[in-house]
Amino acid sequence: MPHDLSFGAIIETVVAMVDPAQPALIHGQTRRSWGELATRSASLAAAMLAGGAVAGDRCAILMRNSAEYAESLVACLRARLVHVNVNYRYTGEELFYILDNSDAAVCFYDAEFAALVASIRHRLPTKVWIQLGGETPDFAHDFETTASAGHALPAQDHRGDDMLFIYTGGTTGLPKGVMWDQAALWGLMNPGIDLAVTHDVAALINDLKTGTGRRRALILPPLMHGTGLIIALGTLCRGGTLVTLAGANFDPGEATTTCAREACDYVVIVGDAFARPILKALDAGIGSIRTVEIMISSGTMWSPEVKAGLLSHAPNLMIVDSLGSSEGLGLGAAAQTKDNAGAPTKFMADGNTLIIGDDMKPVPAGTMGRIARGGLIPRGYWKDPVKTAATFPEIDGKRYSIPGDFAIIEADGSFTLLGRGSQCINSGGEKIFPEEVEEALKTHPAIDDALVFGLPDEKWGQAVTAVVEAHAPVDAETLRTHVRQQLAAYKAPKTVHIVKKVPRAPNGKADYAAAKAMVTG
Repeated sequence: MPHDLSFGAIIETVVAMVDPAQPALIHGQTRRSWGELATRSASLAAAMLAGGAVAGDRCAILMRNSAEYAESLVACLRARLVHVNVNYRYTGEELFYILDNSDAAVCFYDAEFAALVASIRHRLPTKVWIQLGGETPDFAHDFETTASAGHALPAQDHRGDDMLFIYTGGTTGLPKGVMWDQAALWGLMNPGIDLAVTHDVAALINDLKTGTGRRRALILPPLMHGTGLIIALGTLCRGGTLVTLAGANFDPGEATTTCAREACDYVVIVGDAFARPILKALDAGIGSIRTVEIMISSGTMWSPEVKAGLLSHAPNLMIVDSLGSSEGLGLGAAAQTKDNAGAPTKFMADGNTLIIGDDMKPVPAGTMGRIARGGLIPRGYWKDPVKTAATFPEIDGKRYSIPGDFAIIEADGSFTLLGRGSQCINSGGEKIFPEEVEEALKTHPAIDDALVFGLPDEKWGQAVTAVVEAHAPVDAETLRTHVRQQLAAYKAPKTVHIVKKVPRAPNGKADYAAAKAMVTG
């Protein structure tokens, strides 16, 4: 891969070209200019290398969204270390697994996790610990002291095959580290680039001079989630401004007022878990999204009527569904504007995405199959050659990523997403994808959110079961009838449980285990 196209090399270009007074990071009342980000990230990077980390070592970040998270990420890339995202909800052994599995040489962490870190650090190979906030223990460096120390970063030999890890959420077993070459990710962020012949840094320099492609991006999901991480990287690698919310929990009113105050033109969400509350805030007159040109969601499906509502608040808005996973970005995309507001979500893909059957051949139109992505894909899973071989097989001599999503291909090449096969329900011999039933439930005017799953059943094998979150009185039979009016009768939930709050992770993704526990106790 080209020498130039690593995020570290691109960031070095950006800090040399962008006006140092321009804002780089905005987090509540905290504001960092590009000049500050440049010097602080260089000092952090130099400290990591001085502490014994070397190029290719892994650097874990155990932080909530903050300006310091972004500084840690940039420092990691500039030092040629391999980013490792860490879910801040993990318990002691879960955290130990990630740090141990990744062989993390460096770990940044928020002070709220200090006791957790102290309880496991003696069992880990980590060389450098950097704590943000609180009273710094003897074994760690203080983040602010290190960032403001002015350490000089020696020039680094950045390479396009410098890696970046995205750990999966562990919903189907232990989390797995997906190994991405940075040049491959950059290529996916810039469709049309031929990485075999194109060094894109020259084009980037020209864009920076003209301001083309710079964004004020409001990222609402956690930066430790792949969706937030990738958009953050794309924003910073074009000299833009990364905006995050200061609260520990998502506040839709804070999101819409921040968007208006900072004139954000790009917003990142994860499906209805973010979109519905934002729409309610806007309908109540809180904040504005009128400056937003693109709102992008990835990681879960969201409802057409919610999209239509958002489009009514922003005349120039384009809503983009980006279909992807940690193992395969760019599987497909669907766009809506005010001209097709409320239309069903149909994904289109380039020639690198196929819908294949069990024989690993493309299926005919109108047929269900698995989504397979070729072209720019990961190397595989860190330390797991068996699962790598299963998820990244060769088809006709070409490597593909097959993350596990099912879809129905149409005659025009578009496809309808059904959902992840690992959550598929087998009821009476019929395959039922939870996402399809969830979307049908959420079209009822009383329902804000829904999760659907299978529970063991003597008659059906698995019984379709739903937990729903309602803002108005509604009974289970009304909801079952509502689903039967849209889907085949066998897909309707056998039981519907109305709960106070449908369980989801901070990134908006479904927590099916917690939902099942609500029903089974």
